[in-house]
Amino acid sequence: MTNRKIRTVSKVVRGVTTTDGAGVNLKRILGSPELNYLDPFLLLDEFYSENPDDYIAGFPSHPHRGFETVTYLLHGKFRHKDSKGNEGLLTPGSVQWMTAGRGIIHSEMPEMEEGLLWGFQLWVNLPAKLKMVEPNYQAIPSEKIPEVEQDGIMVRIISGEFAGQKGPAQAQFPIIFFDVHLSSKSKFIYPMPQEMNTFCYVYEGSAEFGAGNEIHRGMTGEMLVLENGENIFVTATDIGVKFLFLAGTRLEEPISRGGPFVMNTSGEVRQAFLDYQNGELDK
Repeated sequence: MTNRKIRTVSKVVRGVTTTDGAGVNLKRILGSPELNYLDPFLLLDEFYSENPDDYIAGFPSHPHRGFETVTYLLHGKFRHKDSKGNEGLLTPGSVQWMTAGRGIIHSEMPEMEEGLLWGFQLWVNLPAKLKMVEPNYQAIPSEKIPEVEQDGIMVRIISGEFAGQKGPAQAQFPIIFFDVHLSSKSKFIYPMPQEMNTFCYVYEGSAEFGAGNEIHRGMTGEMLVLENGENIFVTATDIGVKFLFLAGTRLEEPISRGGPFVMNTSGEVRQAFLDYQNGELDK
């Protein structure tokens, strides 16, 4: 494997502290002024707190159209309800993959009054031809997510394939979503299609991304965008590392955002607001 074939770090993002929902404190990693968008990914938030005042108000009912939300919970409990009659409880290690499509109204509220709440929400854009598909909801319990352990690494496969194991999430187009744990000095190597944008978010520990003369040490709280190569090469430092590994096929389509709606034109966004105001968004 030559260095020119290994993807290198082109950008490092630490994100910004903000609030969302009814006042939930979180860190916006993707979807901030530092990095607004990485096709097809629109947003990545990390919520982490042991103080109930930071999360107890949750995310009351709100609408979405034109994309997918993926919630991955490490600690705590969240109750999901939506206007299509879906309801589910997210528990540690579980995933909620919701395709908003033509429109859905949902809420995500903590089912806990104390303790640590820690997790992530990812927004994945939908191509124009799929923006108005029927909404869909996938509740994936932790025990349904395969884990591959070998040579000091552990990979939880939410979407995509690793070492012959496939993740249970059914994406609308090719999306890779792994939770990767490396013990001290262990290596993670993964072949990466050129048409996919790729990033890693280090949520614990540290690691070296790249090889040879093009290595960047990624630290806790950093998102690293990886470009120009055919393989991902990560080596854990002495303390080990845990990171989210995300890759998605580039859509290369125009984007128009308006709050909870992501469409291709401003007219489509205005229509989404009108549909919501008229009670027709999720009909």
